[in-house]
Amino acid sequence: MTMRWISAVTVSVCVVAGVSCMPVQSPVRDAQAMRVLVIATSPSVEAAIAQLGRAFETSHPNVQVRLSVDTSLDLRRTVAAMENQGKFFIGSGPIHLVAPGGDEVITRMEQKYYLLPETKVRYATEQLVLVAPESLSEAPESFGALGRMESIRIAVADRTTRLGVETDRVLAALRLKDKQLDLASDQSGILDHVLSGQADVGVMFGQDAAKFQQRVRIVATAPAGLYNPIPHSMSMERYCPDRPLCEEFLQFAISPDGQAVLKRLGYGPGKKPESPVRVPVF
Repeated sequence: MTMRWISAVTVSVCVVAGVSCMPVQSPVRDAQAMRVLVIATSPSVEAAIAQLGRAFETSHPNVQVRLSVDTSLDLRRTVAAMENQGKFFIGSGPIHLVAPGGDEVITRMEQKYYLLPETKVRYATEQLVLVAPESLSEAPESFGALGRMESIRIAVADRTTRLGVETDRVLAALRLKDKQLDLASDQSGILDHVLSGQADVGVMFGQDAAKFQQRVRIVATAPAGLYNPIPHSMSMERYCPDRPLCEEFLQFAISPDGQAVLKRLGYGPGKKPESPVRVPVF
């Protein structure tokens, strides 16, 4: 698709002293032209950003959202190289927003002023959920209910993983570490153990569990105060070429419509900024 940012219209300018008028080209933005929004993101949150983009396009028919996907480390290096060259291009297109796989990358980019800190929006958090197979008729209705089920077998991730560490926090807070714990290497192992009957329930991240809702169901969400929910934010690139459009997308991500998209994907709620998103004008 060809993108047109401006269209040239002919206007007449009359020169004084009796010289006849001559046409000149004057750039005027075409209100109907397709506007492209490029979001640099990481594989871990690609699905979430893609779904947000599709929902945004539905309410903005003259906007096309495109993703530039790279790992968080390579994404940071790419933006750094781009800034050092004094350009705002990845490949052949501009970057508008940056949504890496973790807020640590956002913070580092803000410190280097690759991003505009005043535009940062936390759009989602990773939450811990309890999953059970569809065949389990008496599934616990909460994490706390696990304490009342004497013979429950809980599949958990190895404590060397981030999932395992956060799960351990919840189990310790609820005094569930004396339960029968079935140790799996990662979330795939947890799913296998639950479906094979080796465990009755399992603890996973919501976005991972949501991918398998035809095989397991999410029966409970861990109280956020018992562990450290992983936040996910996005921010505006310093040389973003269409800041009003970026602001619209940032506001959409934390709007009820945007949050509904993320909830279906298994993410916890985002957080509205303490002050409204401001588009700096230079």
